[in-house]
Amino acid sequence: MAEHDLSQKEKLYHLTIPQENSPFFLKGSNNYDWGMKNRLARIFNPDSGKTVMLAFDHGYFQGPTSGLERIDVTINPLAPHADALMCTRGVLRSLIDPATQKSVVMRASGGPSILKELSDERIAVDVEDALRMNVSAVAVQVFIGGEFETQSVTNMTTLVDRCNRYGIPVLGVTAVGAQLTRDARYIGLASRILAELGAAFIKTYYVPDFETVTASCPVPVVIAGGKKLDEAAALTMARNAIDAGAAGVDMGRNIFQSDAPLAMLTAVRKVVHENMSAEHAFELYRELKNR
Repeated sequence: MAEHDLSQKEKLYHLTIPQENSPFFLKGSNNYDWGMKNRLARIFNPDSGKTVMLAFDHGYFQGPTSGLERIDVTINPLAPHADALMCTRGVLRSLIDPATQKSVVMRASGGPSILKELSDERIAVDVEDALRMNVSAVAVQVFIGGEFETQSVTNMTTLVDRCNRYGIPVLGVTAVGAQLTRDARYIGLASRILAELGAAFIKTYYVPDFETVTASCPVPVVIAGGKKLDEAAALTMARNAIDAGAAGVDMGRNIFQSDAPLAMLTAVRKVVHENMSAEHAFELYRELKNR
């Protein structure tokens, strides 16, 4: 039996202070369970509400693409400076230090290579394996308007159903095929469909009028870095996306293919988390590069 507490009268119950029930900081996420919110808070910085994800999952269909031939050499030194790592389970198990405190967004779809019809993907990760690896979210590619649209939508909704049982967020990645127009109308359509079908956050491309995409999407939208740009242009894209309502960036080639990857990652973080202008961020990049 517990020892009788003789100091009851001295306890402070703060009777005049109501218990706080603060809303969750992330757009569209207030009604999730605790585990889902906690995982999202590992990906998105609660202070800024944004994230800088480092994407190096390209090998799941491209193989050893430029800059990712030796992930242990090129990516591991960058990992501590990102908010989240986006990679495949094979690379996570074989190359990423399990002592890392960084959140992981695991690529969970796959199938065809770069030489095939990319939209013909399937779910490629079992949810229990994702749990074993302690990931914060899983990512699935969805090809709205592609030849295998229904299959890729089914991949995502199946994954959402399975992941909801365990409080794992699903990142819906809007894929753009060669035959699809990359504009706000299409990106807004694809992003909204993925959110409507249960994705907890969206990764898509920055386009003109991007504010209409973020305004009409009920969950956070993170922009993809896309093809390699010069550093000034990439920082300007990040700045414009944040100004248009993006909740962060998921950059790969614009960081690991940069002449100074760590300097570039640092500059991107200043733009996303500290509201630095693109011009000042580029000056910072050049200063760090030349040290």
